[in-house]
Amino acid sequence: MKKNFQIWTVIVFVLFLFPVIIQLIPEESKISNSKIIKENALIVYASNVVEEEKTEPEPEPEPEVIEEPETTAGKVLLYFTHSHEAYEPMTKAADGKIAVSHQHQTENVMKMGEKLKSLLQINGVETEMLEVDNMKELAKKNLPYYRAYDAIRPYVKNRLSEKEYDLIIDIHRDAVGREKTTLVHGGEKYAKVAFVVGMDHPGYKNNEMMTNRLKTVMENRIPGITRDVIPKGGAGVDGKYNQDLHPNIILVELGGVGNSEDELNRTVAIIAESVSELLNEVNEAEEK
Repeated sequence: MKKNFQIWTVIVFVLFLFPVIIQLIPEESKISNSKIIKENALIVYASNVVEEEKTEPEPEPEPEVIEEPETTAGKVLLYFTHSHEAYEPMTKAADGKIAVSHQHQTENVMKMGEKLKSLLQINGVETEMLEVDNMKELAKKNLPYYRAYDAIRPYVKNRLSEKEYDLIIDIHRDAVGREKTTLVHGGEKYAKVAFVVGMDHPGYKNNEMMTNRLKTVMENRIPGITRDVIPKGGAGVDGKYNQDLHPNIILVELGGVGNSEDELNRTVAIIAESVSELLNEVNEAEEK
């Protein structure tokens, strides 16, 4: 009993002295211990955050692929019976003078044909040009105008036997002055377009029909941009212009000797859009 009493006396004494002992501990020791505890806590916490924030690296974006326009409207062949027919403003800008006989090696209908080809493709029309070498070779022969159709005929005929086309365009430049071949529309100037249809072959009505359809589409876009469909037949003219080789051969007179390159470019853009629209119409009609 006495022993138990002593134990309880000691316990009560310790409990009584504990607050006093705590007060006697130096403040620096308390701060140091507290700081260690906090720092340890912070270190552990920071480690946890880093682990949580680890993520998989984002994949690099795929390089952008620019798709080429689909060629769905149809297939066109361009050629030039009189390949070196030129334009005064273009030859003067290139050489400082107007070309003799309005013929030029670079500033000619073939240059405009290249632009037409590019714009047709942009408008969804697969387009080819009869080989440039053939055109240059024929030009070197310096044939009279009326003989040029016979000279180019085998080249056109051979190509048409190898491939099928929905439309074939023979591009020329008219000899008349700019007062007859220039249109002002919406504050812009355009080179006007005329068409020639050879009447001296049995299928000329097919060529005439396709020509008139293209003319109508162009007029719907820019009223007045076309001139006439000129029928040619009888004595003193070719009368066929190789249009007997295919029902959809169109002979286009693109502007005249006095039209500038800007005027021609605007018209070429309208031709490209109109050809695309026309061929789409033909395709839709055939599907019905």
